[in-house]
Amino acid sequence: MNSFENASILVVDDDHYIVNAIAKLLEKEGYRIFKAYNGIEAIESLMQNNIQLILIDVMMPKLDGLSAMMKIRTTKNIPIIVLSAKSEESDKILGLSMGADDYVTKPYNPMELVARVKSNLRRYLSLGSADSTGLGSNIKIGGLTLNRDAKQLYVDGEPVKLTATEYKITEMLMENAGRVFSAEEIYSHVWNEDSYSVENTVMVHIRHIREKIEINPSDPRYLKVVWGIGYKIEKAGGKL
Repeated sequence: MNSFENASILVVDDDHYIVNAIAKLLEKEGYRIFKAYNGIEAIESLMQNNIQLILIDVMMPKLDGLSAMMKIRTTKNIPIIVLSAKSEESDKILGLSMGADDYVTKPYNPMELVARVKSNLRRYLSLGSADSTGLGSNIKIGGLTLNRDAKQLYVDGEPVKLTATEYKITEMLMENAGRVFSAEEIYSHVWNEDSYSVENTVMVHIRHIREKIEINPSDPRYLKVVWGIGYKIEKAGGKL
């Protein structure tokens, strides 16, 4: 059993066979499964239950997966993994842009799906606390303050809501201010798996973070792109 065996997962797909198959797969891992068959049912289930992760299809009746995800993101930062038969890179980028943490194409490999669920849950439930030991509770860089005890980022004193993935990326870059990380390095650290053709995935999450922390995202003060190399947060201020 894994360390997050009691986590509750919501599986959303209009295909009952797929929902049941995924439910059986994840129940074998010890997870508690809730089921929904369209976006409206998914939102209702989230309101009624304590859910830690969502697996959601894109094409569904009443309310599609992407629209449901946008509504969910207004109040929840839990990991969302999109399940879709669309495998084009543009479809993946769209899903990530609209709030997904991860994207798995159908037909899915059962072991890969389980691995991605575990990885996203680990990121959400621990938020890097294990590898933050001894580093102090706060990191301050200019107007950015990361409180690792509360798992909260503040920009000029105002709290900013980050998803678990965005938090891990921000923590990694702030802990190593001034250092440039390639997309592959960021992916390997945050997703805890080998990286391959991950530039677009990381880029979308970087863009989300920049939109949340920068006054002018097109002329960033903190989160910079080093063209052809990677990403960094400018070194200013210091750790508290």
